[in-house]
Amino acid sequence: MSRLICLAFLAFVGAGLIGACSPRQFTTVTIYDNPNTYVRLEFDRTVTKGTEHSHPISLTPEQIAAVLGGVRIHEPIALVRGDILGQNPVPRVHPAFTEKDITLFAPLLALALSKATPEEVVTFYQTQKISAITREVTSGGLFVQGDELHLILANYRSHTRYMADFGAAETQDDRLTPLQSLAPQEGRLDFDPESAKGERLVGGLGKFLQWDRRELAVRYKQLPPRPLVQPTP
Repeated sequence: MSRLICLAFLAFVGAGLIGACSPRQFTTVTIYDNPNTYVRLEFDRTVTKGTEHSHPISLTPEQIAAVLGGVRIHEPIALVRGDILGQNPVPRVHPAFTEKDITLFAPLLALALSKATPEEVVTFYQTQKISAITREVTSGGLFVQGDELHLILANYRSHTRYMADFGAAETQDDRLTPLQSLAPQEGRLDFDPESAKGERLVGGLGKFLQWDRRELAVRYKQLPPRPLVQPTP
């Protein structure tokens, strides 16, 4: 009961924050958390009456793995990286999540969806240090709407010092805003197989709040379960 009261309160507060365009997410339940990775349930400010998510829902880690394993990044052609000359070691089209990522996140995301309410979205976050002063962040969220699992990839290896490199102050904690991009996302988000990709339709309040987020709608029931690859000792 206390959680439902909390969600009702957040809905009221969230409505008041829309005018201020606040990007801050409201965490309701923490599923997993360490300094570099987390999975949480958060209040979804885009949900309105009649558009609630299909939660809670029971999906297996293997079903979640099938979705994560199909997400692709289409990198833009960049001559300076040697794409045209074939010198860039990163393929132009490549999976967004490694086998290690999938093995880590799939069980946690499945657990989160089983506990989520219709007004909550599951968020995930992962960071790793790439130098003494900067990190890269991959973060986003997911929710189920009918027969489609929607995956938001707000950040794909975004550098935390992007704004500082342009002389602007860093004003946000990237752990608090998993659904907000830290830097321009150059790669195009896609899914393989194409036949399982649904059409993303956004309207009303959702259109105002989601105008710039990268999101895939996946018909997850069409995908065969993907076994989790256990890490070698």
